[in-house]
Amino acid sequence: MISAAHTVLSACFVSIGASALGLCVLVPISKPVGLLDHPDKRKRHAFATPLVGGLAIFIGMLAGWLWLGQRFLGPAQRFDDIVLASACVLVALGALDDRYQLRVSVRVVVQVVAILTVIATTGTYVHSLGALHGYELKLGWLGIPFTVLAVIGLINAFNLMDGIDGLAGCLALVSTGAIALLMAPDMPAPLTVIVLLLAAALYPFLMANLGLLGKKAKVFLGDSGSVVLGYVIAWTLIALSQSTPRHISPGLVLWCVALPVMDTLAVIYRRLKRGVSPFTPDRTHIHHLLMNAGLGPRRTLVYLVGFSIVLPFVGVVIHAELGAIANLVAFVVVAAIYGAFTTHLERTQAALIRSADASARRVSGNFASQPVIRFRPKSHGQPLRNRRD
Repeated sequence: MISAAHTVLSACFVSIGASALGLCVLVPISKPVGLLDHPDKRKRHAFATPLVGGLAIFIGMLAGWLWLGQRFLGPAQRFDDIVLASACVLVALGALDDRYQLRVSVRVVVQVVAILTVIATTGTYVHSLGALHGYELKLGWLGIPFTVLAVIGLINAFNLMDGIDGLAGCLALVSTGAIALLMAPDMPAPLTVIVLLLAAALYPFLMANLGLLGKKAKVFLGDSGSVVLGYVIAWTLIALSQSTPRHISPGLVLWCVALPVMDTLAVIYRRLKRGVSPFTPDRTHIHHLLMNAGLGPRRTLVYLVGFSIVLPFVGVVIHAELGAIANLVAFVVVAAIYGAFTTHLERTQAALIRSADASARRVSGNFASQPVIRFRPKSHGQPLRNRRD
C-alpha cells in the first residue's frame, strides 16, 4: 500500500507540474487564438481573461496518467483509458465552444456520443440505485439513458457553478475529498486515480484563477474545464458505485456533488416556472444571489465551499445511522430547503430591483414635469432676468 501511495503521489506531482507548465504556454497564446472571455453586462470581470484553465488542467491529468503508465492500475486501466480518450473529444469541443459559441444541440449530441462510447466499450453504467430493505433497485435498460442524463447533468452543474473565481474548482476538490473519505480504507484505489490526478492538476489553475499569481496570470476555467470536472467526477462516482463489490453506496453519490446538483435543480425549476429555457443564462445562481445580498466574492466562495464540505459528512452520518431510505429522504429535504431559500432570496432581490426602478421612474417623471428655467443675460449692463420656456 505504501508503494502504491508513493506511485500515485509522484503522478500527482507530475500533474501539478504539467498543469502549471500548460498555463505558462497557453496564457500567452490565448489572445491570438481567440480564447478570451470579454466583459459584458452579464459577465462583470474587469478585463478580457484567458479561457485556458480547463485545457491546462487536462494537460496536467494526461501527463500524470502517461507517467503512471501500467503501474498499479490493473483492471481499471482500460476503463480510465476510455474515459480520458472520450474526455479529449469533449475538451476540444469545450474549447471550440469558448471560441465560437456553439449551439447547445451540438454540444449535447457530442456529449451523448462520448457517454455512449464509454458505456458500449466498458459496460459501465448506472444499472442499480442501490438496495432498500434488501431489495435491489435495478434499472435494466433504463440505466443507459439514466447514465447519459446523469453525466450531462453533472457536466452542466459544474459549468453553472463557474460564476465566481475559484468556486467550480474548489467544489471539484470537495467532491474528490468526499470520494477519498468514502474510500478511505482502500485508498489509493485504482478507480480513484483519475480523479486524484484531476485534483492535483487543479492547484495551479486555482492559484492563477484566484489572483494569487498576479493580475497578468489570471485565467478562467472555460467550458473545456467544466467538462473535465463534471465528466471525470461523474464517471468516477458511477464506476465506484456500480462495481462488484461496491466501493461507494449509490445513496451516497449525490452527497459527493450535493451543492452543484442542488443549485442546478433549483435554477432549472425557477427558469421553467418563469417560462424560459433551462439553458437561458442569468444571474440567479446561489453565488450571484449571495453577492447581490452584500457578500463579496471571497466571502461568498468561503461560505459556499464550507457548506459543500459539510454536506458529504451529513450524508455519511445519516446513511450509517439511519439507512438508505432515510439518506434519500434527507437529501430530498435538504434540496427542497435549499430551493426554497434561494427562490425566496431571488424574489426578495427582484422585488427590491422593481421598487428601485419604480422610484427612479417617478423621480425622472417629476423632473420632466418641472418647467425648465433658462438664463439669458441682457446687454448694456441691465440686470439679469430668468425666462420660462
